[in-house]
Amino acid sequence: MSNGKSNGPTRKHTALPKAQILVEALPWLTRHHGKTVVIKFGGNAMVDEDLKAAFAQDVVFLRHAGLKPVVVHGGGPQISAALDKHGIVSEFKAGLRVTTEDAMDVVRMVLAGQVQRELVGLLNQHGPLAVGLTGEDAHTLTATKHQPEIDGELVDIGRVGEITEIDTGAIEALLADGRIPVVSSIARSQDDHHVYNVNADTAAAALAAALGAETLMVLTDVEGLYEDWPHSDEVISRLTASELEKLLPDLSSGMVPKMEGCLHAVRGGVTTARVIDGRVQHSILLEIFTDEGIGTMVVPDEEGES
Repeated sequence: MSNGKSNGPTRKHTALPKAQILVEALPWLTRHHGKTVVIKFGGNAMVDEDLKAAFAQDVVFLRHAGLKPVVVHGGGPQISAALDKHGIVSEFKAGLRVTTEDAMDVVRMVLAGQVQRELVGLLNQHGPLAVGLTGEDAHTLTATKHQPEIDGELVDIGRVGEITEIDTGAIEALLADGRIPVVSSIARSQDDHHVYNVNADTAAAALAAALGAETLMVLTDVEGLYEDWPHSDEVISRLTASELEKLLPDLSSGMVPKMEGCLHAVRGGVTTARVIDGRVQHSILLEIFTDEGIGTMVVPDEEGES
């Protein structure tokens, strides 16, 4: 008899914090219910086994919590390793991978055949949810050749694309069916019969705007946008599109496509765009469902601000 009683207070003690966490999530669950959230998967979260598993759990949790997650991924480290194996030198110009025809074959193989498959597999451990596609499928992403400007001159970096058109039909059909689309950042060409390698941050932002998403989340290997790096590690927790635009020229090259993507998304109608630390397990849930959001959130300009 006494055994049964002595367990009671202990059980109550351990259960209460769990209940409080769930209750704290309630207003956020209500606010985000039925909304589309586009998540750019990358950085450490993409190579560390525990972080990969936690990411898959978070995305499935969002889906079961009534949100509509869409995952967009690149695969920098995996592409570099595969190019190495094929004896193709990795070269970067203006922060973008120079993509020859030979390299493009490898990029396509790695993104659609390796990274995407693994991610779809992790998500589908939790049920028949994830469906993989590339930007080529159903004309989801269309691109033309991107030529960055270096020292005032346009530079040829091969089959790197600039998105010109988006057809969200296939993704919307999957979302309506309760699936989780997993999109590889490859685009069909507007001009020829080839395909283009597209920066995954840029692709995620463009898709978020085209889908009318509530939120764009970009996983990185930093805590967010720093106030005064390298002199300070104070993270800017919230800034408007115009404030971000002023900061862009001074950002490190790795952060530029991420923050440009956030800017493009909120200017294109996305309610918030966030850069979050993918090295923290369950950072997606912390960002969406708690008062203490982590990372940097970009919001549209206030009325009258430009």
